[in-house]
Amino acid sequence: MSACETGSPLARSPGLPKSREGDPVFPEPWAAEAFAMTVHLHARGVFSWTEWAAALSAEVRRPGRTEDGSDYFDCWVEALSALLAAKGIADAEQILGLQRSWQRAAEATPHGQPIELANDPQR
Repeated sequence: MSACETGSPLARSPGLPKSREGDPVFPEPWAAEAFAMTVHLHARGVFSWTEWAAALSAEVRRPGRTEDGSDYFDCWVEALSALLAAKGIADAEQILGLQRSWQRAAEATPHGQPIELANDPQR
């Protein structure tokens, strides 16, 4: 059973793009993975619903964000990263390093092949 089916508060996040049936809609696989990671961390007690809502809300309202919500999942990842750093789980430099490594891996991966961190030429 998915977190969406169990009625997770995260699945009911304000602004979360949804289908006509009410299911989350993700523009890219990474957005679904960020969502799943957040649901998992919340379920494990890493942060409360209130903490998550405050972090996401602050990021969505940060100056420079799009008015049409097209950067919603960028906000999601930034909020999750900030929350993990604030909790001392991962520091901002570690997170940025992994983001850069995934980007290099994506650029080095032939079209149609799965993107794997091992594809980062600097690893």
